[in-house]
Amino acid sequence: MSLRTIMIFPEFDNIDIIDEIREKYDPLSELVRPHITIVFPFEMDITNEELSIIIENRFKNIESFVIEMQGFSKCEDRFGNYLFLNVVTGMENITQLHDLLYSNEFSAFDLGLPYIPHMTVGKLDDAKQLNDAFNSVKDNEAVFKSRITKITVEMIGENEESIIIIEKELC
Repeated sequence: MSLRTIMIFPEFDNIDIIDEIREKYDPLSELVRPHITIVFPFEMDITNEELSIIIENRFKNIESFVIEMQGFSKCEDRFGNYLFLNVVTGMENITQLHDLLYSNEFSAFDLGLPYIPHMTVGKLDDAKQLNDAFNSVKDNEAVFKSRITKITVEMIGENEESIIIIEKELC
């Protein structure tokens, strides 16, 4: 079985700002493009074709939508020390995508944690590094806007690289 995840890859005109931040603070910056995770990494005993059918059925009536991201936050939890770019418009749409899958075929992977749409732009080794990273970006007022037109499924390679296996266009 392969480790897979389901995500959105927003396309921003000013994505270079995000790329620069991720290069400093995100060890995965060279392996996967900036993204918003809908279903966190999972292993499921189904083929990519079967997974594609699930995605097609769940999202067949979902229309494209606009998101806006601005501002940064930090999160320290049992999974690590994270720097996030916040979603300010489109949260309901992203949450709907997440809930459609976690309340159905992916319910076994639901950890019961609240889902807050965001883009991870940093994963730091400790709280001091996280605070330093947050302090370096907290005053950044850049606004990132994108129309979300597709959902992507990736397989996570042996070296944590992103291998796109399914893309579902939204209405």
